[in-house]
Amino acid sequence: MFTGIVEDVGTVKTLQNDKESMKITVISSKMVEDVKLGDSIAVNGICLTVTHFNEQELTMDVMPETVRATNLQQLAVGNPVNLERAMPASGRFGGHFVSGHVDGVGKILRKRPLANAIYIDIELLEELTSYCILKGSITIDGASLTLFHVEKNSVTVSLIPHTYKETILGMKKIGDLVNVETDLVGKYILHQLKRGQETPTITRDFLAQNGF
Repeated sequence: MFTGIVEDVGTVKTLQNDKESMKITVISSKMVEDVKLGDSIAVNGICLTVTHFNEQELTMDVMPETVRATNLQQLAVGNPVNLERAMPASGRFGGHFVSGHVDGVGKILRKRPLANAIYIDIELLEELTSYCILKGSITIDGASLTLFHVEKNSVTVSLIPHTYKETILGMKKIGDLVNVETDLVGKYILHQLKRGQETPTITRDFLAQNGF
């Protein structure tokens, strides 16, 4: 479990592509301070497992489903990436519930400043915007952000200067792809509501059998 509060911006050292899977090595002295084999690290919002590390680097495997569902396949050596360690039970919960399981990718449509904020419009599939609500939470490339506008095929988020400067979102350009994870709680609620509509427990036959 993560919170969407980016701890460090690392640098991609190596990328090994094997057909549909990948192996990625990232330089980040902060992330290896207390790391262990098998630990979870969010890389641009994607939960990956540490398979090797040293004093400055982390290596993680990426399975085919993750490659297909995220923007990792567009990474190149030298690219910066947002990093967050899994949340400890004793830690502060500064963002929102983030699983690190990316729902899909969005495309940056527009970036504009307003007072001390930077607004970013992101194109999304309607199946993702259905989980988005005004003033709700969304994770963009691993950063926990607030939704300030929701359309059928796009959303708008707002970044404070700190988030803009201390994450890779400030480096993103128009047309760039970003990893998107919608609100975890909202997904479960909507899923249960849809299941209830598809398989109603109270039917005409049920009522007739019970004397109604």
